[in-house]
Parts: sequence; C-alpha cells; structure tokens
Amino acid sequence: MKVLRLILLVVHIGVFFLLAAMLLNAYVPPKTFPWFNLLSLGFPILISVYMMLTLFWIFSWKKRAFVFLFLGLMFFKPVIRWINYSPQKNETPDLKVLTMNAKGGYYGIDHINDYISSQNADIVMLQEYGGYMKYHFDGLKQAPDSWVIQVFSKHRIIEQKQLIESDPTYNNAYASQTDIEIRGKIYRFINVYLQPFKFKKNMVKLVGKSEEDEQKVKNVVKRLIPTFKMHQEQISSIRKSIDNSPYPVILAGDFNSVPNSYEYYHLLDGLQDAFVEAGKGSGTSFHDYKFPIRIDYIFSSKNIKPLTYKVDRSVKLSDHFPVMATFKLEK
Repeated sequence: MKVLRLILLVVHIGVFFLLAAMLLNAYVPPKTFPWFNLLSLGFPILISVYMMLTLFWIFSWKKRAFVFLFLGLMFFKPVIRWINYSPQKNETPDLKVLTMNAKGGYYGIDHINDYISSQNADIVMLQEYGGYMKYHFDGLKQAPDSWVIQVFSKHRIIEQKQLIESDPTYNNAYASQTDIEIRGKIYRFINVYLQPFKFKKNMVKLVGKSEEDEQKVKNVVKRLIPTFKMHQEQISSIRKSIDNSPYPVILAGDFNSVPNSYEYYHLLDGLQDAFVEAGKGSGTSFHDYKFPIRIDYIFSSKNIKPLTYKVDRSVKLSDHFPVMATFKLEK
C-alpha cells in the first residue's frame, strides 16, 4: 500500500505542475513555447485526476490532502470557465446576443432560419454561415456580406470593417467589427472565427493499435502547433480593434480555442466572459466529439453587464450548439 501511495503522490504532484504550467498561457505566446497551449486542451482530464486524487488523500486521512486542497484553489477560476453556477440576476435585459457556427447550413438552413427567428435576438453573429446560403431572420437586417462570418442586427448598422481576411494559401480565419447604434449609443460587435484545426473524427479516434495510435497522436500535434502560432497572429488584429475602440465592445464567435488557452486569455484581456459572469452548468458548445469542448464565446466590456448565458442543447443545427447571452446596458 505504501508503494501505491508513493506512486499516487508522484502522479498528483506531476498533475499539479502540468495544471500550473497551463496557467502560463496568460504570459507565454505559442511562438515562444506552444506546449503550454496543449495543456489547456487536456484541462478537463487533468483537473478531474487532480480532484480524484485529492479525495483519495482525504478519505485516507492524510495531512497532504490539506496541501492539495489549498493548492487546488489556484484552479478555481480555470474550472468555472468550463463549469459554472451563477445566481440568477433579477434585472430586465436591454440586449440579447446569439452566436453560432452554422456549419454552412448543411444541417438545414430552414431549421436555422426558424430557430433564430424564434429567439428574438437583437444581434446574431454567425460563423461558417456559407456565403451562398440565404438567411432570413425575422426583424433582423444583414450587415455587408462576408463569405464565412456574418452579423445580423435589429438596430442601425453604422459601419463594418474586416479585421482578418482569409488567404487560402495561409489561413482560413475571419474577423469583423460592426459598429451598431442601440438606443442612441454606439457599440462595437466583433465577430471572430479563428483558424480551424480541420480535424475529422477518424484523425483523432484511437483504435487500440499502438503504432497506429502513436502516429495519429503525432499527426494531431503537428497540426495543433502551427495553428496555435497562427492564432497568435490573428489575435493581434482583433486586439487592436478592442483596444482602440471608442465604444463598448461585445466580442463573440468560434475561437477554435478552449478556456485557459493563450487565445482565451488574450482575447479576454480587458473584457469579461459572459459565461463566467452569468452561466450555469457546462459551457461545452462543440458536440461532435465525446469530449467536453468549449470553443464558442461571448465576451463584453465591463460596463456591459451579463445577465444570462445559455448554451442551447435542445437543438442540433450544426456541430456547434447555439450560444446566447442577455445584457444590461449602461445608461
């Protein structure tokens, strides 16, 4: 038993250091050291192992349990970026925002039209919406056309600007800023679709054969690392729009990045995550794999108060669930 406990202690310490290294994504860019970003992908597994081992020490009546409980407080915020419970806010919202990766409308454009029209959102941001698809949402006007991302609004659109233009030889990312007047005040809405990893299920599904599985893992890593570095470049253009904005900002879209990643920390800087402020349950928004993956977000300036946040798992209009949030605007 002593040998088993020693092994578990070594494993526990190792998991703690991996989790702590993941926090360095707030400071270390992928072009400098991309491996920290890989740890953010494994966060649900790492934190689950850490919690189970902590419970083991508690039930074993070991004093080290208190040490690991205390150290575990470092990961409270990283946890609530995945799973959260916020008390209900009894205020009347001024604004409802919906974002969704529409997967080109291949799950049925009529279903998307009917669903989004029924949600009565003020602002709708779509990614992978398919430039050849025709969307008609009740009461919403379409911003100037874009091939991969699109904004629809109940309110007057003042101006739109593309922040990232895709280059087929290099990237498939898009981002736009759309300035919209709401109740006499202008707000900047930034719609984001960062570089996709372009994985297919058979590329990541292990088959139980050591050599084949090992090669699959190597291929996955080879695809992840360059994409992380591309995200770093793409974020810099988006950050300029946020930092130089004369208006309050709402940033939403498909980041193709999980919480606690470099992308998450650096897009969130100066903003607030509506899920952390007002979400309940799991933030997982991508359902095509049997693994918790949250890559769709709604962030806002700190003078825009999130009241509710919802990942709508009642519909499957895409491989992403629709995500929506309501806000109280500053008077």
